[in-house]
Order: sequence, then C-alpha cells, then structure tokens
Amino acid sequence: MISVVVPVLNEKDNVAPLLEEISAVARKVPVSEIIYVDDGSTDGTGELLRALKSQYSALRVLQHSKRSGQSAGLWTGVRAAGNDIIVTLDGDGQNDPADIALVYEAYRAAETNSTGVMVAGQRKVRNDSFVRRLSSRFANKLRSALLQDNTRDTGCSLKMFRRKDYLALPYFDHMHRFLPALMMREQVRIVHVDVSHRPRTRGVSKYGTWGRAIVGISDLLGVLWLQKRPFAFPQVSEDLN
Repeated sequence: MISVVVPVLNEKDNVAPLLEEISAVARKVPVSEIIYVDDGSTDGTGELLRALKSQYSALRVLQHSKRSGQSAGLWTGVRAAGNDIIVTLDGDGQNDPADIALVYEAYRAAETNSTGVMVAGQRKVRNDSFVRRLSSRFANKLRSALLQDNTRDTGCSLKMFRRKDYLALPYFDHMHRFLPALMMREQVRIVHVDVSHRPRTRGVSKYGTWGRAIVGISDLLGVLWLQKRPFAFPQVSEDLN
C-alpha cells in the first residue's frame, strides 16, 4: 500500500480540492493513507485539515509547532507513514494527483527485490513566472553538471520511493532538492517520468528566488562532499564454532 505525504504552509484554499483529487486517485491506485504535515500555518490550514478528517478516513494530520521548511515536513510525514511505499507532492495544487497513477505504473515496472527504486516526476511544461523558470533552469543545469544525477528537474515534488530508502538518507534542511543524487549515493536506481504542471490558482507561492539560489549553492557543495564519501555497511558473519 501507498502513503501520500503532502507538506503544507498556509494553503487553506487548496486543501479541500486537492484532497478530493487525491481521494479520486486512491480509487485506482492502492493509496491507503494521506498524510498532511502542516508546517506552522497561520491561515487556518491546520484547523480545516482536522475538520476534514471526518470526511476522509485515510487522512492523517500532523502539525509542526513552528515553521521548519519543506524538507522537515517531508521527513515528518515519511517517518510517520504506515506503508512501505511513499508518494510525495506539493500542497499548492500545481502537481496533478492524477499523475500518481503514472508514477506508480513506472514504479511497478522498475521495482526489484534487491535494490531500491525512486520514480522522479519531471515537469513537461512549467506553469510558473519567467523569472522562476529561468532561475530553475540555471540551478538544474548547474546541479546536474556537478552531481551527475541525470535529472532534468529535481524541483518537481511528485516522487515515489521506499520509506526505508528515504529514512536512510542524511537529513539536512533543503535536502528535498537533492533527492535523486542522495538516493543514488545509497545505490537506489532513479527512473524519470514526465508529468504535468498546473498553474497556481489559489493562494500565494512561499518560494523566493535569490534567497533560494544563495542557500542552494552551499547545499550543492555539501551534497557534492557527501557523494565523495559514500558509506556502505560491510557484510558481517559470525563464527558459531
């Protein structure tokens, strides 16, 4: 079964319509749990989510005591999940929940018993401002050139992976931007799927441009450092004689 993890911050207007779309997908894909992580919202997002629990039996609501960021929200949700397979998506409605079926189909085709697989959605067409598209294109090219993660678009939140593979990663703030490279470090195979991207019709974006770029450079150097220092547990045998 699959757990859907959705971190949110001040997305009250998007909660109900997105939940309905996720629930519709759950009738086609084995989703048994929808985990919303409210990252310290102040617009009533948390209150609305708790009110909707009576309407959606699969819904779980987790609350951060203070704003901690998207990576913390994902970590909280994945750690609390009760299923082995996780799918993540943004709470702003720009990821189309219908694409979960595409991601799941790719996951089932690629999964093996011996190694982990992560299916990473990549947006075919971005419905964002010109400045955001331009800065993202530059950041993606720089990251891909340095980390060699073969991923065109790490900013797409629609991803599917095993819970245990995610929890084995080194945690740091903003780690969600580098999931393909971090998963590859743990010998997880990355499969890419083109997905749709919708314009934001409700609420306000929480992401700046230049501040993210400055922080992203130091994070990128940190991940590059991690790549050069992979750790694999040695095989252990015990002499019982």
